[in-house]
Amino acid sequence: MKKIALLLALLAAACASGPKPETPAAPTTKPIVIGEQRLLKSAALGDEREINVFLPPSYAQTQKRYPVVYLIDGALDQDFHHIAGLAQYGALSSAFDELIVVGVQTKDRRAELTWRSADPAENRDFPTNGNSAAFRKFLVDEVKPLIEKSYRASGEDALLGESLAGLFIVETFLKHPKSADGYIAISPSLWWDFGSLGKSAKKILDDFPKGEREIYLAIANEKGAMRDGVLAVVAALKKEKPKGVAWTFSDRRDLEHATIYHREALEALIWAFPRKPAE
Repeated sequence: MKKIALLLALLAAACASGPKPETPAAPTTKPIVIGEQRLLKSAALGDEREINVFLPPSYAQTQKRYPVVYLIDGALDQDFHHIAGLAQYGALSSAFDELIVVGVQTKDRRAELTWRSADPAENRDFPTNGNSAAFRKFLVDEVKPLIEKSYRASGEDALLGESLAGLFIVETFLKHPKSADGYIAISPSLWWDFGSLGKSAKKILDDFPKGEREIYLAIANEKGAMRDGVLAVVAALKKEKPKGVAWTFSDRRDLEHATIYHREALEALIWAFPRKPAE
């Protein structure tokens, strides 16, 4: 019995003194970086804004210049990630030209993306509305010069946005057309202010300033004043045929307001920035 106990003690000691199994190393982690952020203090808006920038994959390997898409509602918690993803896809697939995407943050969208409404109900429900002129000044006079100074921009640019941002883009195209070369408005909220922008489109386009510009309009299965406003702008483009303006319209009745953006943004970028032949 004592021999058995001694043998067990020796076995236990041998196990205790033997090599211990190695603890697996913790997996290495590193952040995934898709762009860079600048904080821009705006004189036009009186506060600081987030400016997010996606650079195409070839940016660091070449000295070429790239067109720029200014994305309205472009904060990290808004639409920056999915539009930057489309730009990445375009570069990898050659579906459209490589782009710099600049996400421009909005804070009070109902203020910054609208002009002052004449509708008492809208003024009651959205009391801060009517500051699109200041936001446009911020975009044109502050954001664009910063980007053109800091990055290799080609001089070709476009504005992109959906819903209220689309409203801002259509307003900018019609009333301030020199703000950009291209305009992409997806399901724009043209119900705003009794649909006044769509109603005034024919008169505006009848005396439109000359210049090479383009606009991509799309709408989901929205009805009522929203659809009427978009169709009024389309009808005005058809009738007035403003010189130098290229345009297209995508009527996506198969999609909803919540599902149209990503799909139509891809189609719009393919249309607006066709792949250029290799230099």
